[in-house]
Amino acid sequence: MSSPATHSTSANGAQHGHGKQGLGGLVIGAIGVVFGDIGTSPLYTLKEAFSPHFGLIGNHDTVLGILSLVFWALMIVVTVKYVTIIMRADNEGEGGIMALMTLAQRTLAKGSRSAYIIGILGIFGASLFFGDSVITPAITVLGAVEGLEVAAPGLHRFIVPIAVVILVMVFFAQRFGTEKVGRIFGPITTVWFLALAAIGIHNIIEAPEVLKALNPMWGARFFVEHGSHSVLILGVVVLAVTGGEALYADMGHFGPRPIRYAWYILVLPCLMLNYLGQGAFVLGHPEAVKNPFFEAVPTWALYPMIVLATMAAVIASQAVITGAYSVARQAMQLGYIPRMQVKHTSQSTIGQIYVPYINWLLMIAVLAVVLMFRSSTALATAYGISVSATMLIDTLLLALVARALWPRWRTWVLPLCLLFFVVDVGFVIANGAKFFDGAWFPLLLGLVVFTLLRTWRRGRELLHDEVRKEGISLDSFLPGLMLAPPVRVPGTAIFMTADKGVVPHALLHNLKHNKVLHERNVFLTVETLNVPYAPRDKRLKIQAIGDDFYRVLIRFGFMEVPDVPLALMRSCDAGGTYFDPMDTTYFASRETVVASRHRGMPIWRDRLFAFMHRNAAPATGFFRIPGNRLVELGAQVEI
Repeated sequence: MSSPATHSTSANGAQHGHGKQGLGGLVIGAIGVVFGDIGTSPLYTLKEAFSPHFGLIGNHDTVLGILSLVFWALMIVVTVKYVTIIMRADNEGEGGIMALMTLAQRTLAKGSRSAYIIGILGIFGASLFFGDSVITPAITVLGAVEGLEVAAPGLHRFIVPIAVVILVMVFFAQRFGTEKVGRIFGPITTVWFLALAAIGIHNIIEAPEVLKALNPMWGARFFVEHGSHSVLILGVVVLAVTGGEALYADMGHFGPRPIRYAWYILVLPCLMLNYLGQGAFVLGHPEAVKNPFFEAVPTWALYPMIVLATMAAVIASQAVITGAYSVARQAMQLGYIPRMQVKHTSQSTIGQIYVPYINWLLMIAVLAVVLMFRSSTALATAYGISVSATMLIDTLLLALVARALWPRWRTWVLPLCLLFFVVDVGFVIANGAKFFDGAWFPLLLGLVVFTLLRTWRRGRELLHDEVRKEGISLDSFLPGLMLAPPVRVPGTAIFMTADKGVVPHALLHNLKHNKVLHERNVFLTVETLNVPYAPRDKRLKIQAIGDDFYRVLIRFGFMEVPDVPLALMRSCDAGGTYFDPMDTTYFASRETVVASRHRGMPIWRDRLFAFMHRNAAPATGFFRIPGNRLVELGAQVEI
């Protein structure tokens, strides 16, 4: 049986681990899962550009100026930055800000201040991405259901209840996995994009003048005519590119090629045709700025389009939810969040997973947001800051990766990074101006998640330091033990330990209480690498240290399921030391963390870590160790 490492890719982004699914099937699946977020942006982008907050009117120059900004934002941020360049910065096939962070850290000295700062940036970006995962489902579903107001204004009071029911159904459907969901959603989303294009073409024919918006001079003219106030409109323009980070985060689910093909051939043309069509309709009907998307739909197609938009909004939620699963698993394996249950939902595609705990937390947060803001317009003021800040962090990490790892490409990638930086900073400033109108919410949410991630990481470091302080050196302990060895009993004892040089607490407790030593004793350490899949030659290391004692090191990549018994069995298959599963007992210590005022972190963070530690999935379950072969021994540790 081959290891997952055989499915990984080189740095150029070839797809990995997608089994028997053909390219066409992956393209359809990617359309359904990956592009839902960005594909529903036409529902609210132009609508928000003409909200009273900005004081703009739907005249010729203003409409063309905004459309020009939208078009060039899609080209610069999504097409060039994410689809063309950043997808090349895959960490052996996996994308997302955590993968980009580990690539960037690999270019720096381990433990250096620069590596620490890059880690902080990456974790803060991942925290903001979780904030985006909360707001996106809420705003897209509300934006779609609000089409009922255009068709029948009396239905206004039912919008929020309908949105809540739809969102609950979305989160309950996640357990079936992205492969099955993508198989259903892909064709629906394809119809959605074709409908966007058809409506756009229908309206462009009536006012072909709108095609002039593709000229960047109209965007420049908009800034000149509206002065410094025009920068604020970037807070709306960014709504058109939300979902760019999700494309990158979901890359491990489908591979870069299907995502690129879908974007270039279908998604980008259909989006722009619809934006231009909305603009063309507004040129002829300035009063339509209240909801240009649905106003531009022919009357006979309005109700079918509302239904299709609602289905597309459901799919949009899927894009960020699956991205959140990927980021959560990477953070888990890299030691930034507690261990959780991860379910693989496809036998052929490695990256397709479901994380129940993340799913239910997101559902609660999304429903709370819907009930708090109650309309897409209110949510639009909160939307954008987390996306734009994440995109800015991506640009900084990309520049570092390009400078260090892409010597042939950096001469043209680094100047582009400067352009990306200017655009991203403009987005951040524009969205930051909406802080008191609602932008505070995703920032607060991101800071809460960031605090949890950093507390868990720092708490684990303090816990290991305390265990190491109280520990006994293995090299000095074993010779002394064997001078007067205890009674030895048949079988193999495997002692789980995070520190290879220290005697495991479980061994000391076993000697103290049972006063016996097994025939063979193994000190097992599991290490997570900063690559998605551990190379086969680095998977397992076994070192005999005398008197039937062994040190064993098992390495897993951060995208793998860490199955310890399976890794040990594979060592037997490869001709290594034989571990009989039926004659092996695993010993592990489970620490009870006690917060202390005089050491470690501030007391409130110590208590927070203690709470998280109590509720984390045990390491033994995470490492797939069978419960009927396990003995757990407790220990109390102050941090």
